[in-house]
Amino acid sequence: MKLATLLKKNHSDLALVVGNGINRYGTATSENSWDNLLSKLARSHLNPNHKAIPSGVSLTEFYDVLELSYTRAVGQTSLQQQFCNLMDTWRPLKQHELIASWASQRNVPVLTTNFENTLGAAITCSIRRAGGNKFTDYYPWDTYFGTNDIVDPCAHFAIWHINGMQQYRRSVRLGLSHYMGSVERARSWLHKGSKGLFNDRDATGWRGASTWLQVFFHKPLLIFGLGLTETEVFLRWLLIERARYFRKFPEHHKIGWYIYVQGQHDEGKELFLKAVGIKSFAVSSHDDIYAASNWLA
Repeated sequence: MKLATLLKKNHSDLALVVGNGINRYGTATSENSWDNLLSKLARSHLNPNHKAIPSGVSLTEFYDVLELSYTRAVGQTSLQQQFCNLMDTWRPLKQHELIASWASQRNVPVLTTNFENTLGAAITCSIRRAGGNKFTDYYPWDTYFGTNDIVDPCAHFAIWHINGMQQYRRSVRLGLSHYMGSVERARSWLHKGSKGLFNDRDATGWRGASTWLQVFFHKPLLIFGLGLTETEVFLRWLLIERARYFRKFPEHHKIGWYIYVQGQHDEGKELFLKAVGIKSFAVSSHDDIYAASNWLA
């Protein structure tokens, strides 16, 4: 099945989960990558001769290594702020405009693991809040980029940032400790008390009903531009919790798809995806994901 066919058949009930592949497609350099940004920080604070992140350490662990070795002088900004500053020059590319426009025209929510707002800027979205929870810049989970105010995150187009937003530097999840904080917060929302999702059969009054978590647990997901490796601790844990939620409340069950380029998949990932109810969908190249023909159909 081609991506255009999948989009056409499922656009009326769908959410996109977009990774950093959208920023790297069609660029002549590797500038728009997390490992490149972390390497820049490493040359500034760890080793001026640093060339690449070594094997045996994940990107999240490498950030924690940087933070442990960083002595912040008076007047210096935090590593999170420095990381965000390095993304200031990123601008929307053609694929950002195509995908954001497609989703906006069809009221499809977009979840992204990216920090910068290239998707929202591509169609001139503004930052808004769905409300419902006290705002915190550590976890602005009910804050989104959109063209309109919304109440139900599942019913309208909005761009939600799963791992934090460049505008709120303390929200940006870079280290393993940051992701463990997100897991701890989400676990509390999902399981604790009468307002936990797993204790709210109709899923309308729980703590995350006005956040991107409502979309993640209640819409079919189309995941692309993501390696979704075992280092994606938070996202993979959420997929496990999603599968457990569907087992408890089968009436809420939703399908999902993971798009990958042939040759960039392995047995362990396939085992994991099957277990959490996500179907793998192979394409021959990145062109088959980001080509205009998919998003203009």
